[in-house]
Amino acid sequence: MPDPLMYNQDAFVVLEPNQTEQFLMPEELLEKLKQILAQRQDDLPRDLQKYTSVEQQAQYLLETSCELDVGPGQYLQWYAVRFEK
Repeated sequence: MPDPLMYNQDAFVVLEPNQTEQFLMPEELLEKLKQILAQRQDDLPRDLQKYTSVEQQAQYLLETSCELDVGPGQYLQWYAVRFEK
């Protein structure tokens, strides 16, 4: 059984093309994902189509993924980071 500590994060490092890396708190990344998903409701990945709200879609992505294709040559990647052991 995995150690629950694996699922704790203090923040996320977020990567986007042509931008420097950003450190976002979980709430900030959730908001960023919601903004992106709100504009893409007619072109969602299949696994997100089962969720009816943008909030649910963003939460699902935050908990299960680390990348979102946002268009040709564009992406959003995020990785959990902990500040202390």
